[in-house]
Amino acid sequence: MKIWIPHEEGRSLLGELPADVRVEIVADPQQPPAERAGVEFWVPPFLAPGTAVRLAAELPDLRVVQLLSAGADAWAGRLPAGVTLCDARGVHDTSTSEWVLTAILAHLRAFDEFARAQARHEWASLDYLPTDELAGKRVLLVGAGSIGAAIEARLRPFEVEITRVARTARPEQGVHGVAELPELLPHADIVVLIVPLTDETRGMVDRKFLASMHDGALLVNAARGPVADTDALVAELSAGRLRAALDVTDPEPLPAGHPLWDVPGLLLTPHVGGSVRGLLPRAYRLVGAQLRRFLAGEPLENEVVGGY
Repeated sequence: MKIWIPHEEGRSLLGELPADVRVEIVADPQQPPAERAGVEFWVPPFLAPGTAVRLAAELPDLRVVQLLSAGADAWAGRLPAGVTLCDARGVHDTSTSEWVLTAILAHLRAFDEFARAQARHEWASLDYLPTDELAGKRVLLVGAGSIGAAIEARLRPFEVEITRVARTARPEQGVHGVAELPELLPHADIVVLIVPLTDETRGMVDRKFLASMHDGALLVNAARGPVADTDALVAELSAGRLRAALDVTDPEPLPAGHPLWDVPGLLLTPHVGGSVRGLLPRAYRLVGAQLRRFLAGEPLENEVVGGY
């Protein structure tokens, strides 16, 4: 059998495999090898474009697609019958939670403003009022999966009050349901989005959601751009009522001239939450373990069902 992976480094990171398993490097799904028979296990590139899913229909022996991303929205429900889709749950917990914590602290402590002052060679401290701080903040985590748990663990030492929200309530674990958001949002100083993109979460952060947040609250989106209504977010930021830190946008990449570039109160990064040096070792440990389970006929982990 053959396995396609996107990185040459992955060969050594996969660990020991049976001699009859042939590993091929396919870095660009738009330019796959001509010989596609025998490919049973495919690992697409990290954050591969949505069009990459079309290649699955051209692989007659494909049985498993193992993603390197935690999100599976571009792939769920679009694979041929009989192909199992698995995400990379757990791989991005540390990197994405670090981004969230960094974005919150950088925004509250005005590091982006100080960086711009540095570029202008201005010693800006005399022009600034005291910055905001994280201590004492009420944080609403919308998304209670493994990344949400990692974010919570990193926030706990900062003397914050954390409320967790999931698709369905888990009272025994202190987790609220999405239906409770209208009651929870007005009390949150910081709202962190870390939900998968599904039919239920697309556009979840709409005008009503944002209007429920109190003046000066901070919205942090480390999920997917379409979870938030961009026009509604632009309106609130333009009015100066809310602040935001975004690693994802809709559309993405954000085109030149888009209003989001110039709204006040926004800290923006180009979808780099998971792009760290430790990604490949963590990712290929998962891929290697999944491949060995597949070869042994054992159940795979992180199987995507219903978009999750």
